[in-house]
Amino acid sequence: MSSLQAYYQTAVPEAGCDEAGRGCLVGPVVAAAVILDPLRPIEGLNDSKKLSVRQREELFIQICTKAAAWSIAEVSVAEIDHINILNASLLAMKRAVKNLNLTPALLLIDGNRFPRWEIPHLCFVKGDARFQSIAAASILAKVYRDRIMAELHMHFPHYQWLKNKGYPTKAHIEAIRNSGVSQHHRKKFVSKFTIPKLFDI
Repeated sequence: MSSLQAYYQTAVPEAGCDEAGRGCLVGPVVAAAVILDPLRPIEGLNDSKKLSVRQREELFIQICTKAAAWSIAEVSVAEIDHINILNASLLAMKRAVKNLNLTPALLLIDGNRFPRWEIPHLCFVKGDARFQSIAAASILAKVYRDRIMAELHMHFPHYQWLKNKGYPTKAHIEAIRNSGVSQHHRKKFVSKFTIPKLFDI
């Protein structure tokens, strides 16, 4: 372990973790883990839902530049359908933590549950509004996933994913009922709706 690694693990032992896309009908669930650098503070960190698109994009760059360590991970639609969205969300956070280039001594998790793991953890409901490291993780996960949905929107504009980000809005559900589901939809999520046909593009 380098002296720099040892310093960060002593000075900033915790990694904040959060996910984005858990309640969506389409696309991967994305999680991020962030260890902030106390020597390079980031102003304006907050729950990503309380920030504008421009604020999130600007903070995304700052976090990637100034954080001691950060990581983003996905769990695919196929995995979500296989293990369910709760387990997929937890798996995404584990993957994000494993991909950090520093090993945290403690995880701060946004939410009310996380399985026992080799790294100790604490869970906090609305933790992204209480802890800067979790807020930073929420911003990375949200911006990254929104970019995925913007890319998918270019190929499937009738679902309006650029606007609804894959959440079950009235327009999104109506588009599913009219056009069927794409290979990017979480099949078990949309099974409760009346789907006239299935197609892959």
